[in-house]
Amino acid sequence: MINYFGLQNMIDSMFEGVLIIDNKNNHIVNKQFRIIFDVIDEDNQALNKVLQRYKLLSFINHDGYAESEISVNDKKVTVESFCYHKLNIFKFDIILFTEINEISEARNEIEELKFALSSLKDVLDNAYQGFVLVNEEGIIIKWNYEKLFGIKEEDALGKHVEDVIENTRLHIVVKTGKKELYDVQRIQGHDMIASRTPVIRDGKIMGAVGTVLFKDIKQVTDLAKKLKVLESTVDRYKSEISKMYCANYRFDNIITKNKHMLELIDDAKKAANSTSTILIEGESGTGKEYFAHAIHEESSRRLAPFIRINCAAIPHELLESELFGYEAGAFTGAKKNGKIGKLELANGGTILLDEISSMPISMQAKLLRVLEEREFERIGGNTSIKIDTRIIASSNDNIEHLVNIGSFRRDLYFRLNVVRIVIPPLRNRIDDIPWLCKDILSNQIQSVGLTSKTVTDRTIFALKLYDWPGNIRELRNILERASNVSIGNYIDIQHLPDYISNKLTNDVIKTDEHTLKYKLAEAEVSAVMEALKYCSGNRTKAANLLGIHRTALYKKLSSYGIDVKTILL
Repeated sequence: MINYFGLQNMIDSMFEGVLIIDNKNNHIVNKQFRIIFDVIDEDNQALNKVLQRYKLLSFINHDGYAESEISVNDKKVTVESFCYHKLNIFKFDIILFTEINEISEARNEIEELKFALSSLKDVLDNAYQGFVLVNEEGIIIKWNYEKLFGIKEEDALGKHVEDVIENTRLHIVVKTGKKELYDVQRIQGHDMIASRTPVIRDGKIMGAVGTVLFKDIKQVTDLAKKLKVLESTVDRYKSEISKMYCANYRFDNIITKNKHMLELIDDAKKAANSTSTILIEGESGTGKEYFAHAIHEESSRRLAPFIRINCAAIPHELLESELFGYEAGAFTGAKKNGKIGKLELANGGTILLDEISSMPISMQAKLLRVLEEREFERIGGNTSIKIDTRIIASSNDNIEHLVNIGSFRRDLYFRLNVVRIVIPPLRNRIDDIPWLCKDILSNQIQSVGLTSKTVTDRTIFALKLYDWPGNIRELRNILERASNVSIGNYIDIQHLPDYISNKLTNDVIKTDEHTLKYKLAEAEVSAVMEALKYCSGNRTKAANLLGIHRTALYKKLSSYGIDVKTILL
């Protein structure tokens, strides 16, 4: 093996594959040779096989330089061979191998570099602000300030920068090596904004570059004003987009201790992880939109748009364009560039079709196609648009009933009713009223500038007696009204509307069984509260006083939403 003067280390650093044969027919190859010819083993046997297979020794040329080409594993390789000798003492035959594709890539890189340099020169030569380049002695070697100062490049080159630019500091930057950015420089009667940057190579200052960013400081002021307006506009649009296209609620925002509601939330969380269509039904004000938002936030689509469209609030003749969009010139009054529909905007995310029961029959057929084929056409268009949009529909009405009377398509109902969530009205979950009151008064009421307040126990009881046709939305409105009219920290029964407070305070005896049930409950609540007061809040003593087990007392406290702390105030 040849090992003259560290030859192996030298050739291993070469770009080409190298084969060297000395006058004693010893061979040495480098790493690149082994890569090109796929010689993994270090022994001479593997190397000899390659030499024989490709007849590499036939390329030895004692007379001078020769160049040829071979094919190695479907790769084109150039072969350069020559002989090195000195006084007939040292003699080497050297053969170099280079993959042609690597040569081509290198040439392409060189051409790309040339193009980039040419483009950079064009940019610099045509830059509005201009620039100047000086060497380590402050002599101008590049000038692009003709437009700015009226001085041609040929008149500036070779001169010291101080002789050409007034109040310049480029020659100082060359000495200090420190950047001077966004400095005010008085030139030709104008306060210009200039930057100066040293050119450093291998720790040595080679020169400096000066640029004028603004011809007059007034331009900076004008730009700052424009930027402020733009920032304000952007912030406003961001806020609007956030409201329009983002989910605002999570499952944590749904306040409940009700067993049935907790089961519904669990079912909704499971459905969120699928792509199935979901139908949410329930009376107005029960929280259908909360569920829709929460499902999107729980899903893998939470980073994509969440778009809500109220089918009842949009005129029927405009609903199609809102959903599907339209092409330019599709109809009179259409935008010249067309419009993207909500289904397309929600691609990758979720769209909530609120009050879908209000959708006209003609639109129901088109929506059915979207659900079945996951594609649609814009109005006036003839190209199908593929979408991946999760559809959630909600309705205040019982859609199955609407199907039976013929006002809703049966096939669409079946496609929507893959996962069905029916939210119970508040009158069927009155055990949630204390928790809802606490949440509304601690969080939501504060959003309208009101201070947090506490609802007394008898007020809770009165709220439980009401049937709540407006559900949680109505409860929120009543508590907001009560917060406005109450003076202290508590909302008592006198702060409620008469149609609610009268259910607890009306002395008129009514004979129907339903009313009697409430009268008995009222009496029971009164007895429990009096016992707790008498026993200073001790639940065990109060239970003994009432003649019931302590566990039964706890159940009644929970059922009626009685807070012992408020009793003792």
